[in-house]
Amino acid sequence: MQLRVPGPTPIPPEILQVMSRQMINHRGPEFAEMIRSMTAALKEMFQTRGDVLILTGSGTGGMEAAIVNTLSPGDKVLAVSNGFFGERFADIAEQFGVQVERLRFEWGYPADPQAVRQALSRDTGIKAVLVTHNETSTGVTNDLASISAVVKEFDKLLLVDAISSLGAIDLPTDEWGCDVVVTASQKGWMAPPGLAMVSVSQRAWQANAEAKMPRFYWDFAKAKRFLEEKGHTPWTPAVSVFYALAAALEMFKREGLANIVARHIRVGSKAREGVKSLGLSLLPEDSYASNTVTAIKAPEGLEVKRLLGILREEQGTILAGGQQRLEGKIFRIGHLGYVNEEDIDAVMEALRVALPQAGFARAR
Repeated sequence: MQLRVPGPTPIPPEILQVMSRQMINHRGPEFAEMIRSMTAALKEMFQTRGDVLILTGSGTGGMEAAIVNTLSPGDKVLAVSNGFFGERFADIAEQFGVQVERLRFEWGYPADPQAVRQALSRDTGIKAVLVTHNETSTGVTNDLASISAVVKEFDKLLLVDAISSLGAIDLPTDEWGCDVVVTASQKGWMAPPGLAMVSVSQRAWQANAEAKMPRFYWDFAKAKRFLEEKGHTPWTPAVSVFYALAAALEMFKREGLANIVARHIRVGSKAREGVKSLGLSLLPEDSYASNTVTAIKAPEGLEVKRLLGILREEQGTILAGGQQRLEGKIFRIGHLGYVNEEDIDAVMEALRVALPQAGFARAR
């Protein structure tokens, strides 16, 4: 079976085996040793000297944690949105009483750093900027380096959803001045869903000390204190997912971050070229297309739901459809984490067989 959705992603056999280990005392020395080692390894992957916290929860939980730990009700934020998950980040902030200005871009196109500059110039009262690094719903990677440079010109907090990028696409947290970066175990990290990993800058800690939003389970300060003082988490952690992520981090260490990023560049390029060779078109342009998820336009006559069903039932290949306004208009190939060029070859062969059965007639 080829599971090629943008998450959850396939898990290597050696990690599956590790997950079968018996439970341990999450208040004991074995867990303390594991979480401290994992935290150090994650700092290397985040490319930060700041704090990294491992929270039991989904990526969306990590996004909520970023909001409630740095902001207060009534604060103004600029939400840079060019897809489904950019909208989700803004929705979370609004739910907690933040005044959200949504800077929207057409789905399938990247955010424009100059538009961010103009928005921040218009309203000096904005406290933070929310950005999705890699918009999973559209297969677009935003130019976070340029956006972060603009945000720092205006001395604002930068909160980043890097759920489908970090661990696969280069994101130097400290160099780019990102204050909170959120990712999740089920994407490029080759582990099951269940953990959100977040980096917290010194500036974010200063904001945390002043933030008035209610928080209990997602309290960064409590997580930091338990980690430093005891090597524990405040609440019962997903122990088996910790096992998995610890094993994945060992695999990452052996491969090396630069090699991981390069592998995803090769795989992303191969996916895009393969799609074009079948006579299909990408939703985004190549220059800002993601190296972890490829979004393909559904041409006239192609029934996306039928295509996905044929791929699943007859070809053993599971791809993703479009979300919200893109439902039925695109389909997506996830290629992050445990993936190589041979996996993309297999997906392309499955598409070659299934496309005509789902109504696709290649132009002559």
